[in-house]
Amino acid sequence: MSKIAHHWVKQLQANSKPAYLLIADLIAEDVRLGRLSARDKLPTLRDLADELELNYTTVARAYAEARKRGLIDSHPGAGTFVRGSSPSLPLRGGSGAEMTMNLPPEPQDAKLVARIEESAHQALVASNMYELLRYQDFGGSAVDKEIAALWMRPYFKGASAENLLIAPGIHSVLAGLVSLLARPGELICVESLAYPGIKAIAAQFGVKLFALQLDEDGPNPHDFEEACKHLSPKALYCNPTLMNPTTITTSRARREALADIALRYSIPIIEDDAYCKLPLATPTPLAELAPELTYYISGFSKCFGAGLRTAFVHAPNPRLAQRLAGALRATTVMASPITVALTSRAIVDGTAAAVLTAMRDESIARQTLAETHLAKYGPSAQPEGFHLWLPVMSAWSVVEFASYLRSQGVGVVAGAAFCTDGDAPDAVRVCLGGPMSRDECDSALRLIADTMEHPQHPHATLM
Repeated sequence: MSKIAHHWVKQLQANSKPAYLLIADLIAEDVRLGRLSARDKLPTLRDLADELELNYTTVARAYAEARKRGLIDSHPGAGTFVRGSSPSLPLRGGSGAEMTMNLPPEPQDAKLVARIEESAHQALVASNMYELLRYQDFGGSAVDKEIAALWMRPYFKGASAENLLIAPGIHSVLAGLVSLLARPGELICVESLAYPGIKAIAAQFGVKLFALQLDEDGPNPHDFEEACKHLSPKALYCNPTLMNPTTITTSRARREALADIALRYSIPIIEDDAYCKLPLATPTPLAELAPELTYYISGFSKCFGAGLRTAFVHAPNPRLAQRLAGALRATTVMASPITVALTSRAIVDGTAAAVLTAMRDESIARQTLAETHLAKYGPSAQPEGFHLWLPVMSAWSVVEFASYLRSQGVGVVAGAAFCTDGDAPDAVRVCLGGPMSRDECDSALRLIADTMEHPQHPHATLM
């Protein structure tokens, strides 16, 4: 059975919606989440009917419905092919980015906004503009690296400027590390629910992902050790603080267990600590438990703003930092000197800390609203985080739930987007940040709660 068909069987078994409508919904959802791409060939009617254990007529009606929605094309003698995504409905703020990006909140504080603007102005005034417009050595200047180390040390005490590189965003660092550590066909261990970007990067480089099952303490160390014994993974990728999407923070004991296994089998660790600045307290990072193996990454997209594409990666030693610099230079050339100047200035003059404090306070207020509206549905959330993980246990399927909310202007992301083990949970990630105000967040949460309680449109179709 094909991977797509396996996923569809599970949805068909769990849903009372007519199969021909649900199959069309699933095609649209898989296109949106990247499991299907434009020009992908779908199974023949007879093959799909056999795989899904449905009659031929039902599958024919499903393909006809998908064609009516503009999702697929059929060509006699050639087969049936995916057309690609249909245009998105505009979401809050007029941007489709909210559907897939976990954006930090934007505190409505005029004084804070003025401070950010003044910091940016002073960063440019104090700089030689022609120097900022030239090519730079990859990884940042010595001064900028010292500032980056200063920013990291409250959370990673061993941060050293000589092991640091400054890069244009965490995603670019992950792409560089995957290309450096694993070749096509080789394997990296990840959580069974993981940042979708690592899935896309692995697919781009032909690298396989091995899923470590999750519990309330984090990734399962037994799964990791079994993989180390039998599968020779080239790295362990983890997002240990306020994990995206589940909000779990991996416990100190679990971090120690994972670090111990990595040390015994000499497995490099990619520690994506994008959310480390948000909680008031976090366990010791893996980079301190296994410093000789760990690439520790943090950045500004989750603690200042997604448009400030600045990330800091701390390699195990200077030699490995230089090797990583070569991989990153090949794909990104360099971080923008203007962006780095803005980042360094914000750290030095205290603006970054002020934004972080305001963002943390705003997240706490929004999580309080979420608790008020959604507590009865068992969400997983952390006070200082700006996303939550919501089980969908109602007459809605996850596909229907996400698509209906999308049609109402509320962006949630179905669990399949994060799944790495082929068994997507019936849950969605809800982002509480982005450009929406606190009142708009409250309204969105009310709509989500009402939709959970009263699914008036159980057969909502995807747009």
